[in-house]
Parts: sequence; C-alpha cells; structure tokens
Amino acid sequence: MLTIDNLLFSYGTIGTLRGISMQMPPGRMTCVMGRNGVGKTTLIRNIMGHLQPNAGMIRLGETDITEFVPHRRARLGLALVPQGRQIFPRLSVEENLKVGLQARRDRVRSVPEEIYELFPVLKEMGRRMGGDLSGGQQQQLAIGRALAGNPSVLLLDEPTEGIQPNVIQQIGRVLKTLVEERNMTVVLVEQYVDFVREFGQNFYIMDRGRVVADGVTQELSSELVHKHLSV
Repeated sequence: MLTIDNLLFSYGTIGTLRGISMQMPPGRMTCVMGRNGVGKTTLIRNIMGHLQPNAGMIRLGETDITEFVPHRRARLGLALVPQGRQIFPRLSVEENLKVGLQARRDRVRSVPEEIYELFPVLKEMGRRMGGDLSGGQQQQLAIGRALAGNPSVLLLDEPTEGIQPNVIQQIGRVLKTLVEERNMTVVLVEQYVDFVREFGQNFYIMDRGRVVADGVTQELSSELVHKHLSV
C-alpha cells in the first residue's frame, strides 16, 4: 500500500499541493486526474522523491519514506515512467533497459525475459538507438526500463500522451497484467477518460492542489468529468 497523508508542497509562496491524502492499494490501478496545472506531476515528483514536501507523510507499507532520496525509494520498490518518456536517445534499447537494473536488490544484470514478453518490439529492436524509435515505441521502452528494476509500485505520468491508439491499448493491457498477475500498485496520472474507465480501478480528481472527488472508476460519472475535467 502506498499512502499519502496530508501532503503539502509549495513552489516559493505558491501552494501547489494542499493537504493531499490518497491510498494506492496493491493489485489496483489508481488514476490521478485533473486539468493541466492542478498539481498532478508535482504529486508524482513528491512521491518519487524528486521534490520534498513542506509537510505531510508518504508511506510505503509501514515505512515512512517522506525523507528518503529517490534512489533509496527505487531500491524499496518505487519506479517512475516520467512524462515525456526521457529515454536515453544515444543508448540502444537494450542499454536503456539495463539502466533500470540499477534499482534491483537481487543484483540481476541481464534484462528479464518477461519485459520482452510484455513488449515484443523491444526484443526486435534491441540494438537500435532509443532516439530512432517512434513515440509509442519509446513509451514502451520507458515502461520496460522502469519494470527492469522489479518494482512493487509503478508510477506513470501521462503515458498515453501523443501515442497512437493501438499502442495505448497495448499499454493498458500490460498495466492490467501487472495489477492482476503481479499484484502491483500502479499509479497513473492520466487525462484520457476512456482509458481510465477501461483499465483503471480507482480514481482521484485534483483541482487547485486538492482532491475534489475520488472513488472506483464505475463512479466516474459524466457530471464529474464535465465539472472537473472538461476544458
């Protein structure tokens, strides 16, 4: 269980997270939604340790990780697929995947075959430079790199952004496999409502740094979408 308790964060005098409390259970995909600029990416960066909150607590299971640096959180089982993918364009696909192995605690130094089973295109293009891949292939590589660290919690920031529909569906199926077969905690920042409804189990909607609605995805009504998500 990943637990966020009354998290506060400010950029200078500007309050970005204002008392955020969430629970992200294992075996579920929890979707964090909201319009641009409401604090979703800031929340993810606080969870991963790239930003430090002003107050509040982040727990992984019973462990308070609020003060932990990012690499220590990674060793405890957190992995991030950042917005914009941020793969290494001048490294091969295989080399990108091996970067993710640094987070493992079991000292495995070869890419697990499971990653290639989830994303066969990465096996086919193992020697190709990351920068030569399409946007959808780079997103699969970014997810594969995160999974190479054998995480228990997978954080993804806008993974469907700019991706072709067939790859979006493949990503959704992979995430569904991870929560159902590996009991993984998946936390997804996402604005694509149809994707959330199809693959997510729980949702939180943020507005101006606060949680304004939450529930199971069956409760994500058209009224909530119109009120908090429509542009």
